[in-house]
Amino acid sequence: DKHEIIIEDAFKFLQTNKEKYDVIVLDPPAFSKHKKTLPQALNAYKRLNKVAFKFLEKNGVLFTFSCSQVVKETDFYEVIIRAAKEANVNINILHYLYQSPDHSISINFPEGKYLKGLTVMRVD
Repeated sequence: DKHEIIIEDAFKFLQTNKEKYDVIVLDPPAFSKHKKTLPQALNAYKRLNKVAFKFLEKNGVLFTFSCSQVVKETDFYEVIIRAAKEANVNINILHYLYQSPDHSISINFPEGKYLKGLTVMRVD
């Protein structure tokens, strides 16, 4: 099997891309570090994932992540679901992803729980 790893600005790459993929990993930098920019961050996650869904093969798997502290898990998951609906694709959530145990969360700093992700499969 042919394997290719592409490291590129995702927005630019996906705007010009013509291929479909079996696996896509989206791990952007934090789109928001302050609550005042939260709406823009959620919109950026939606746009990025919506475009990625269009390039994901049927039965392809998308790993999508957020490290934005102000983006709550439920908001991130909702954005991914909206992105799939707007891209007119059906998905199944395979896994909810969190930071690894070696990245523990102090009860004195709950904001340390900022890494979140989803593994989804395109099923349409």
